[in-house]
Amino acid sequence: MTAPETGGLRARPAFRAQAPVVAVVALGGGAGAAARYAASLWWPTPAHGFPWTILWVNVAGCAVIGVFMVIITEIRTAHPLVRPFFGTGVLGGFTTFSTYAVDVRNLLDGGGAGAGLVYLAVTPLAALAAVWAAATATRRILTRRQP
Repeated sequence: MTAPETGGLRARPAFRAQAPVVAVVALGGGAGAAARYAASLWWPTPAHGFPWTILWVNVAGCAVIGVFMVIITEIRTAHPLVRPFFGTGVLGGFTTFSTYAVDVRNLLDGGGAGAGLVYLAVTPLAALAAVWAAATATRRILTRRQP
């Protein structure tokens, strides 16, 4: 499948239409990344230590996305910019695959092969479990409250 051919005149209005989305993703991403950085300052990982902060940041962010997606897709209609701002921007900036990958490499290179492999496996499993559990719990709680 190939992308449709567009002339230079059509590309400009398409960008202008997407500019608000790009702006809210950027703003949300900055806020999320700042929150993750603050978490790493409050709960720093010691040299050659297990990266608990990033593990819990990723799990917490995935739990929040589980709650958020149920609310905005099944319960309430949200403004079109809420999902890109909060879901993609804030939570995308808060959670981090790149730091996770660097932490795995640091554990493996620092002689902590066992811890590195555990972290490598536990992070995505815990993150997926958090999304599922939070979405399931939110769905159950909110459907009980509906008349």
